[in-house]
Amino acid sequence: MSYKSIELFAGAGGLALGLEKAGFEHIGLIEFDKSAAETLSKNRKKWNVLCEDVEIVAQRNLEKEFNIKKGELDLLSGGAPCQSFSYAGKRLGLNDVRGTMFYHYATFLDKLQPKMFLFENVRGLLTHDKGRTYETILNIFEDEGYTTFHSVLNAWDYGVPQKRERLITIGIRNDLAEKCTFSFPKPHKYKPVVRDIKLDVNPDKEHCARYSANKEKVFALVPPGGYWRDIDPAIAKEYMKTCWDMEGGRTGILRRIGLDEPSLAVLTNPGMKQTDRCHPLEVRPFSVRENARLQSFPDSWKFCGTLSAQYKQVGNAVPVNLAKEIGKSIIKTLEMLK
Repeated sequence: MSYKSIELFAGAGGLALGLEKAGFEHIGLIEFDKSAAETLSKNRKKWNVLCEDVEIVAQRNLEKEFNIKKGELDLLSGGAPCQSFSYAGKRLGLNDVRGTMFYHYATFLDKLQPKMFLFENVRGLLTHDKGRTYETILNIFEDEGYTTFHSVLNAWDYGVPQKRERLITIGIRNDLAEKCTFSFPKPHKYKPVVRDIKLDVNPDKEHCARYSANKEKVFALVPPGGYWRDIDPAIAKEYMKTCWDMEGGRTGILRRIGLDEPSLAVLTNPGMKQTDRCHPLEVRPFSVRENARLQSFPDSWKFCGTLSAQYKQVGNAVPVNLAKEIGKSIIKTLEMLK
């Protein structure tokens, strides 16, 4: 039996691919960015990809749009960007977040009333605005008739060679919540490292960004697993400039990933000075394909658009293996409702 899902803010398909591997059939994916939507369509011609503004789609008759009756959809998934909004104390429901991307996610939830939902976001959402932002979100989920569960999961625990934490919120419609239970996936015993992925040998500039001549010269001094403290302080100070006087460990600057450790979170732009992730064997950033492997995408998954667009798509993605494990846990819950 296949379980039907609709995904919003689908990006390059990390979450969707993982859920597909778990057993979901996507009847609709909405993604506004043209390059990301092209990536989805290129890799899965059978997917119903809508390259549209989610705000416009949310205003339509969703039952007719996706040929599914209210209450029949198994899963609504996605991670809406959460702009600044706070719990005002008046419990205005959807009006509290009108005009935000989350509002459109909640509108889909309201109109379709799926059996379950998956809402993923950055860990920082938990503490944003002293917790009021997330409190507002949970209040709206409650108002829409859902029992929720949430946890911060690290992709490294689920077959992904990368330290990447995501806040995962799961909802079960109240009329079904007493008939089932939900448990987050248990961490795997083995936690992969960079050595476990295939590393490219001198990829060309069409597939991999490059450092400036000066940055390359400095990075050549940094050992794998090291950072700015592992080179001559005078050279480090000259490279870091104003960052030298910043407080904190600044461990992301001139950071070179080691083979026997997980990557730090894959970024949307490989050239940010304060969040460097240099390749362990060559003096360069990781290529798009290497970043995709660190996100547990299969090599068969092709990315569309410019090089910078591809880096952005990969960096924004939910790691495929993490999504798959969450999806398997959701299906265990749905199977209780048969």
